[in-house]
Amino acid sequence: MVLLLLISAFTLESCSPIVISSQPEQPLPPWFYPNRVEAVRYVYFPEYKIYYDLSLGNYLYLDNNAWVRVNVLPERFSAIKLNRSKFVRVKNYRGNNIRIYHNKNNASRNRTNNSSTGRRRN
Repeated sequence: MVLLLLISAFTLESCSPIVISSQPEQPLPPWFYPNRVEAVRYVYFPEYKIYYDLSLGNYLYLDNNAWVRVNVLPERFSAIKLNRSKFVRVKNYRGNNIRIYHNKNNASRNRTNNSSTGRRRN
C-alpha cells in the first residue's frame, strides 16, 4: 500500500505536457500550452501557414514553393505571437513530408472560386 502511494505521488508530481518525441530532450516551444497531453505530431497555424513538428521540435513553412524546416523562425516572422494565434492539431498525419498533407488538406483553404460568375460558357 505504501509503495502504491509513493508511486502515485511521483506520478502526480510529474504531470506536465506529454509529447511523443524521438528527441525527449527537446524543449517545448514557448507558445505551447502547458499541462496538456498532445498525441499529435504537428500543429498548424493556418493564419501564417506554419506547421510545428512536436516530435522533432522545429517549424515548417512554405518559402518559394518549397517547405523549409527550421528550429527558429526567420526574422520576418518575429511579429507573430504564436501563443495568441489560433492553431489546429493535425490528428490524421504523422509522416515526414508535410507537403503531402498540406496539399491534400489545406492548400485550397483560402482560395476563392473565380470561375463561378453565374454565366454559363458555351
